[in-house]
Amino acid sequence: MVFIADYGAGNLHSVQKAFDYLGVRSVVGSDASKLCKHRKVLVPGVGAFGHAIRSFNASGFSEALAEHVDKGRHVLGICLGMQLFMSESEERGQYDGLDFVAGKVLHFDTETEKVPQIGWNSVDYSVESVLFRGIADHSFFYFVHSYYCQPENPADVAATTLFAGKKFCSAIEKNGIFAVQFHPEKSSDAGLKVLKNFAEC
Repeated sequence: MVFIADYGAGNLHSVQKAFDYLGVRSVVGSDASKLCKHRKVLVPGVGAFGHAIRSFNASGFSEALAEHVDKGRHVLGICLGMQLFMSESEERGQYDGLDFVAGKVLHFDTETEKVPQIGWNSVDYSVESVLFRGIADHSFFYFVHSYYCQPENPADVAATTLFAGKKFCSAIEKNGIFAVQFHPEKSSDAGLKVLKNFAEC
């Protein structure tokens, strides 16, 4: 059973439908106290970092998820959910993140590419990752974002993607903490395989 955190800033139901299609049991919940009953938690996200982290803190999910991670249980962040795991973000100001992964969320600085990045792009593996088992390297996934994560420790980077002349971190794997900048629920068979791998790891 995967617990999908509803903190008011998530692409919840499309993710749940993807799990339903895969035959993976999942539940959407807005009560942070229920999170402790589950071994796997998914943090989706669309929207702005500042609003999302305020909602996450106010709903009690920050403390609940930190305890979840401390116990060595698994969590997967998607898009904005991935960015919330970082130490800080520069999106429309300066905000502290959950600090599960040391690093920053930065804006693409480009004069040659249209930002946000919207559409399909390839993901290049940095390490052998649980999330990408059975998925060919350089497979394409669907992205929608103007900001990207820059972890301090290169060992936390599971995959990278090239956009606007910059190779940025598109996936993280660290001690049961998983995150992807793309939307697996919108990424056809490869994306569904990522969700299945997370559910089964």
